[in-house]
Amino acid sequence: MVAAEVARWPAAEVAEAVVAAGGAAACLRSADEWRVHPQGKAVAAEPLMAIERIGDAPARPLPPADRPLAGVRVLDLTHVIAGPACGRVLAAHGADVLHVGAARLPTVFPLVVDHGFGKRTCHLDLRAEENRATLRGLLADADVMVQSFRPDTLAAKGFGPADLPPGVILVSISAYGHSGPWRNRRGFDSLVQLATGIAQDSGDRLVSLPAQALDHATGWLAAAAVMTALRRRAVEGGTWHVRLSLARTARWFDDLGRVESVEVPGFADPYLSDMDSDFGVVRHVRCPGGLPGSPPGYGHGPRTPGSDPAAWW
Repeated sequence: MVAAEVARWPAAEVAEAVVAAGGAAACLRSADEWRVHPQGKAVAAEPLMAIERIGDAPARPLPPADRPLAGVRVLDLTHVIAGPACGRVLAAHGADVLHVGAARLPTVFPLVVDHGFGKRTCHLDLRAEENRATLRGLLADADVMVQSFRPDTLAAKGFGPADLPPGVILVSISAYGHSGPWRNRRGFDSLVQLATGIAQDSGDRLVSLPAQALDHATGWLAAAAVMTALRRRAVEGGTWHVRLSLARTARWFDDLGRVESVEVPGFADPYLSDMDSDFGVVRHVRCPGGLPGSPPGYGHGPRTPGSDPAAWW
């Protein structure tokens, strides 16, 4: 019955009705349609990775260490894939990453496990002032805060760019960009694929990517941007705001062009490792890349959400 009723509506009207009711939805557009859409134009004007100095602070060189990011403290206020992937990469290179969630928020268990490597995890319900005070204390001693809520969500709770302690690097990851009429619209990878034309083939058929590629690519780009901001802070000082979005990554993908086919490896064993975790032994894909003399790796396996204190170690 629902499908029959929805079929009577124009697709764009259905999506707007869902959004107006507080949900997340998108209709299938072509890449050309997205490029002339007001939000498509706004996203096209944004850089793939915005790394902006937003305040003054003394230069803060990283201490000598065996790992590239050893001693860097990262608050990870993210969920699902793109933001958590960023934190996982930073942890793989030695950063102290504390994931901050809340028991009331929904989770996707396989993703909790997949993105929990190398991170500690605590719960702070930011609706309570005492928990906001705890987070402010953590932020005062942090180097980086990564957040993947809609652009104005954390700012409304006192954790926006204007609230940063001097020298902190804020990373903001959104679905549809940081300007334009959709900047605060709810979204996730599959919906952004629909809206931007990634999911449409040469006809009107829906063809999604074989993985949540926008999420994973944006997470890796965010980690690279954090490292760039850390280097700039070490040399010139400053407080920094890094901004990325799934929609801007989609535009980058589209600009790269498409291939007719790709050869998929038939085996994965050489890229896998086993690690103990709170959930038993987890077989996972090792973090790729690395620097000479410092291969990436995780200090421990995934932990149960909320099982660590809200404190640095």
